[in-house]
Amino acid sequence: MRDNFRSRSRTLALGSAGALVTASLITGALAAPAAGAEARHGGQDRQQRGAAIAAARAAKAGIDWADCPADWGFAKPVQCGWVTVPLDYTKPDGKQIRLAVDRIASTGTKAERQGALVYNPGGPGGSGMRFPLRVTTKNPLWVNASKAYDFVGFDPRGVGHSAPISCMDPQEFVKAPKADPVPDTEADKTAQRKLAKEYADGCAERTGKAVLQQMTTPNTARDLDVIRAALGEKKLNYLGVSYGTYLGAVYGTLFPGHVRRMIVDSVVNPSRENIWYEANLGQDIAFEGRWKDWEDWVAAHDSAFHLGTTRDAVQAKWLQLRATAKAHPIGGVVGPAELISFFQSAPYYDSSWVPVATVFSKYVAGDTQALVDAAAPDLSDTAGNISSENGNAVYTAVECTDAKWPTSWRKWDRDNTELNKKYPFMTWANAWMNLPCATWPVKQQTPVDVTTHKGLPPVLIVQSTRDAATPYQGAVELHKRFRGSRLITEQGAGSHGVTGLVNPCINSRVDSYLLTGKLDGADVTCTPHATPQP
Repeated sequence: MRDNFRSRSRTLALGSAGALVTASLITGALAAPAAGAEARHGGQDRQQRGAAIAAARAAKAGIDWADCPADWGFAKPVQCGWVTVPLDYTKPDGKQIRLAVDRIASTGTKAERQGALVYNPGGPGGSGMRFPLRVTTKNPLWVNASKAYDFVGFDPRGVGHSAPISCMDPQEFVKAPKADPVPDTEADKTAQRKLAKEYADGCAERTGKAVLQQMTTPNTARDLDVIRAALGEKKLNYLGVSYGTYLGAVYGTLFPGHVRRMIVDSVVNPSRENIWYEANLGQDIAFEGRWKDWEDWVAAHDSAFHLGTTRDAVQAKWLQLRATAKAHPIGGVVGPAELISFFQSAPYYDSSWVPVATVFSKYVAGDTQALVDAAAPDLSDTAGNISSENGNAVYTAVECTDAKWPTSWRKWDRDNTELNKKYPFMTWANAWMNLPCATWPVKQQTPVDVTTHKGLPPVLIVQSTRDAATPYQGAVELHKRFRGSRLITEQGAGSHGVTGLVNPCINSRVDSYLLTGKLDGADVTCTPHATPQP
């Protein structure tokens, strides 16, 4: 399931999983960076050498910063530019693609400036280009960091303005209502399997196998290193959220000596066994838990929402809504699939608790239009629909190419049937979203063995214990693998993306690390941020 950049179509997307998207190479440029024995074998070794060559070229070329194109939506003082990278790092002189980057200069004095801070928000398939807006909107959480750093965003390969890929017609992709993800019959499963196979084939037809083969997390990590070099930075300062944590973990493994500061927030479990099939099953369990947290909160605020005074009462209303939409899609367009796409934002983000409960409450009170407006696709928003389809295409391409997936339908069927008994909110919707990986048309890779190599500095890991998209165990696992890292746990909270929320216990430590490089002497547990109020 793609995180962060959920489309309202093919229900779902990954936080890691849901949903979901950077060397001293300036001098001594062509020495392949140390990446441990793992990276020295065959293809990966050639790819690392190709990355060193590309980074050396980028360091020389720099970035021609200019006002952003008018239709990109980033006004001055944000600037935009391009970084050129090889499509295939084993062929650094072969086909090249251009990656879109943007930045806003640090707001402090020359003496305060510490370089560039590069951001990835997740996905796979998310754009980081909005990151500089944290400065222009004067977001109070980032005022101190923005004095020291240029804030740099980018569209990863395949995303947005960076050689975008596609798997199906965007208007078809968003069309509603879609079939109920929860199958009633074997025929329902057969129909979904056919759609998943058609989607995988569509990726090959519309994007091409040569490009799909290169849509991987390690290649995006190499792109990140080329961006670092193009920025004129000897070492990378990086903030990654959700899938962006996995990108950071792979970067830290492949380029340990190129990391200066790294913050990873809401962490994908980087274990090879978890990437990506198991990650999605784990999400289904965690989403059910956070869905119940939200229902408890709705029940506690019955005076505002009138949806019931207990979790069971709220759940009964949800099941009633689901059954109604299944029998007769609301407004002709909102069926169970569209409901899940809308309602899943509540277990994702606390910021969605009030808006989702409000729409639900209005529907129960007789206002169906609010639900249609919130959950139905807008076929007139062609740019938004292209973006949604593109995000899902990148999500699918990266997760399917990164790792080997089960090809046996019996396994998918058994695992998801079993999970759905106890964790029904998300299980089948997530299964169908990922099923194209079972018939993926290009060779699937072996994930990088994320671990500490010489030169990796202390990494700051931030995680809430009840995160649905990237369950807490992921942060614990990365903490074990990255020696010298520090883990900040937000106990009892569950919003996805912790560093963007007001919690002084966390915000002050993020600032301190970015500004001084200092971490606490031991791991830290923080109380949760404030619960939303109706």
